[in-house]
Amino acid sequence: MNPLCSRCNQVVYPTEKVNCLDKYWHKGCFSCEVCKMTLNMKNYKGFEKRPYCNAHYPKTNFTCVADTPENLRLKQQSKMQSQVHYREDFEKNKGKGFSVVADTPEMQRIKKTQDQISNIKYHEEFEKRKMGGEVPLQPSTHNQGGAYQPPAASQNFHYDPTPEPVAQTAAAPPPSGRGRFKAVYDYVAADDDEVSFMDGDVILDVQQIDEGWMYGRVERTGQQGMLPANYVELI
Repeated sequence: MNPLCSRCNQVVYPTEKVNCLDKYWHKGCFSCEVCKMTLNMKNYKGFEKRPYCNAHYPKTNFTCVADTPENLRLKQQSKMQSQVHYREDFEKNKGKGFSVVADTPEMQRIKKTQDQISNIKYHEEFEKRKMGGEVPLQPSTHNQGGAYQPPAASQNFHYDPTPEPVAQTAAAPPPSGRGRFKAVYDYVAADDDEVSFMDGDVILDVQQIDEGWMYGRVERTGQQGMLPANYVELI
């Protein structure tokens, strides 16, 4: 039994049958829904199982879909995905014991940073003690009489060379600024002592903390803190 045409509901014979969009059509009935231009298998476009020409093919608008609560939730979830799970694990392990916390990458980084800061403070205290040791040396030379002048000169002679080699080997002042750096990736701070920045931001007053971390100020926001060294480049 011959099928009916989807357009005119008349019988479609094999010689004039067009099978498309899960329906049967006469060749003359297979036309655009809007302008009625006759179509063929090469130039038609189907939408909801109805044929259209290229000019009148319905355009799909996704703005309404993007504003649904579900899509907003998925967008927010995708944005926070890289941070939420890590923060949850960190909070769960926080305070449970030194063996667990010490094995986390965050605690290892903090421990290494504290060691660097302690080393810097040690050298600062060393320089202060060195300067404090040189101050009482001058009054001792003034208070001595003529009989003690030779011993005072001899004491100065033995004292001065002593701190010089120590100062040369142990003096390590805090790292100074290395110029301007530019961010090559976005970064969201994972701790209170870190700063967030965006790709292209300029980082000023940069100080090298260790091999993987720096300390600097984001020019755009004015915030200061630690940042990963592999997220920025010197400009």
